[in-house]
Amino acid sequence: MSEYYDPETYPKQWNYLQSGTIVDDYIIEREIAHGGFSSVYLARHRTTQVQVAIKEYLPRRLAHRTWNNDIVANSEQSKKLFVHGRSLFIEEAKVLASLKHKNIVEVLSFFHANSTVYLVMGYAYGITLDKLLLGQKIDINDRWLIDVMGALLDGLSVVHEHGMLHLDIKPANLMICPGNEVVLLDFGAIQPFPLNKDKHKTQVLSKGFSPIEQYSATGALGPYSDIYAVGISMRTCLDTTVPPQAPDRVDSNDFPLAQKVHAGKYDSKLLAIIDWAMEVSPEDRPQSVQELQGALASLQ
Repeated sequence: MSEYYDPETYPKQWNYLQSGTIVDDYIIEREIAHGGFSSVYLARHRTTQVQVAIKEYLPRRLAHRTWNNDIVANSEQSKKLFVHGRSLFIEEAKVLASLKHKNIVEVLSFFHANSTVYLVMGYAYGITLDKLLLGQKIDINDRWLIDVMGALLDGLSVVHEHGMLHLDIKPANLMICPGNEVVLLDFGAIQPFPLNKDKHKTQVLSKGFSPIEQYSATGALGPYSDIYAVGISMRTCLDTTVPPQAPDRVDSNDFPLAQKVHAGKYDSKLLAIIDWAMEVSPEDRPQSVQELQGALASLQ
């Protein structure tokens, strides 16, 4: 069957686990998010009835779901890549399980089923920042920006302390919870730093939010790479539009400073901090989360 898989004629309802499906000890309630490599579902434990979020490894470019929910490679050529990605998915689970912080999505366990892997996470009650901005459901002011940025940096500092980089910070991966708490989601692009010379850097790009060094196979990544994405995410809160990609900002004046565009609307020092975090050149940004936190502390 996998040798003749045609994505154009494949039933779309088979792309996702249906409500009521039992996987391991959980009952699927509904799909809540999806991307090119995975889907996330709201589920409930069959015994305790506790709600969780379950992330399913399913790279649709490489594999598909059969009628009995097994995940199989689209072809013999894609099978090797599918298996390799599945092993990386497991590594993501192991890393996340070691990162315990209120501002980082909580990983409870992971398990194998349906020829793939599932990641069980605590369910955060909130709404992602991109949806808040799209629906204009929030009053963005100095205090809100400082609180959200501060909470994000608290979680990010733990990631960096473990020698890891997130590399995919953007509004869609920031869950805003009551009290302006932030939960950092989706660690699918996570990488160690400094990168082992024997390992190749995996290129994961999010249009508008990835720093310029992430576009290059030889670009040196560091904490400043995540800091760029934090700055751009905060700037997106001000503009409510996706910013230009980092390479397009080189030697260009088409994307003016926040200090200029939003002068008089927000604290000038806060705008300067956001501009600093989103400098195109890595060496011009804060080099650590602590450096950026120190600048924010001066606004209190």
